[in-house]
Amino acid sequence: MREASKLKAGELLPNSQRIIVLNPDIPRGKIKCALFDFDGTLSLLRAGWQDVMVPMMVEILLELNTGETEEELTALVRDFVDRLTGKQTIYQMLRLCEEIRKRGGTPKDPLEYKREYHERLWKVIRDRVEGVKSGRIPKDRMLVPYARQLLEALKGRGVVMYLASGTDTEYVLDEAEALDIAKYFDGGIYGAIDEWEKFDKDILIRRILTQHKLSGPELVAFGDGFVEIEETKKVGGIAVGIASDEFNPGNWNDWKRKRLTEAGADLLIPDYSEWQILLAFLFCEPPFD
Repeated sequence: MREASKLKAGELLPNSQRIIVLNPDIPRGKIKCALFDFDGTLSLLRAGWQDVMVPMMVEILLELNTGETEEELTALVRDFVDRLTGKQTIYQMLRLCEEIRKRGGTPKDPLEYKREYHERLWKVIRDRVEGVKSGRIPKDRMLVPYARQLLEALKGRGVVMYLASGTDTEYVLDEAEALDIAKYFDGGIYGAIDEWEKFDKDILIRRILTQHKLSGPELVAFGDGFVEIEETKKVGGIAVGIASDEFNPGNWNDWKRKRLTEAGADLLIPDYSEWQILLAFLFCEPPFD
């Protein structure tokens, strides 16, 4: 087996079938804190949220009768919704307002659009959330595969963990409790707030570094969106991209895989099934010591 130091970008980690190393030169063995995104990174409860948000926005833009086709508007909306994934939901609504103004319309308050989106989404995910809470749906079925094992292993290594989501705080707290994973995040659980200017993932990342007096490689972030990957790399942290297929857990989502690579992820995985190999690599443990 080749030494990890001799890996080339884009290769699978030795002994792995699912861990792609995009940056073989990351400084390893220093991790003290971990930041996790929620939806798509850990939780599958909101799988398909884009298929609620995008049609809602397209519907609103079509009402402006600009002559653009539904296909053209769908491509436009999907691009900015995807690009803003990981940020608070309000930022996608603010962008919708910009697009309405560009077309000569007068948008509603972005919070009103956000409330409408939440109402539509709840109709889609209500059965999942209530099913997990009642015990009808096993908790781990609504988690990215082997997420619990990874969280347990990080906790056992004394890593301080944070959960940060673009979804509203009240929903993140409720759903994390329902999935029985809130207990792992001794650093705190953070979500979107109405005063959106006062909080975002970049603010939290810098707060973590300051509070724990960390240098970049002492922080690892796990996420399936641009934001947590880009912001982690800005401060020199390690970024693990989760290219999860939320409707077929355990499989790769090729779109996420491409975009997370573009965002600068150091490692790519479709799920946490090889969590032991992943952590051995990140913590410089055998056979990667």
